[in-house]
Amino acid sequence: MTKRSRIEDILPLSPLQKGLLFHALYDEQAPDVYVAQLAFDLEGPLNVSVLRASAEELLARHANLRASFVHEDLDEPVQVIPRTVSLPWQEIDLSGLAGEEQTAELTRLLDGDRLRRFDLARPPLLRFLLVWLGGGRHRLVLTNHH
Repeated sequence: MTKRSRIEDILPLSPLQKGLLFHALYDEQAPDVYVAQLAFDLEGPLNVSVLRASAEELLARHANLRASFVHEDLDEPVQVIPRTVSLPWQEIDLSGLAGEEQTAELTRLLDGDRLRRFDLARPPLLRFLLVWLGGGRHRLVLTNHH
């Protein structure tokens, strides 16, 4: 029986990817301008296990979402696509906070998540945050590296 590699593929970077990598590595102390964040407001009953399983299935189906970028000790950087990755998923309950206090804490959480840099050599280059707001309201936040 042959052992299957944990790496699905190794690919060269496109010129655009090389530019993104250069800018992301240029000043690692500054915010990474290629980190994007989408927030979705969800209302009503929510099956969190189905939502999380759907996010896991996205990673399983789409190799580009499992990509990382390796550059150290190489003449040319490459994209490494592992066969599987763990889903970066976090849940935070803000339902005990009300009004302006909840709004301020939600803003602090989303700003902090957006400013937290990705290690481009550690896939996946996306993460999910589910915030419980109470009253059947949730915010699903997807933060990713361009």
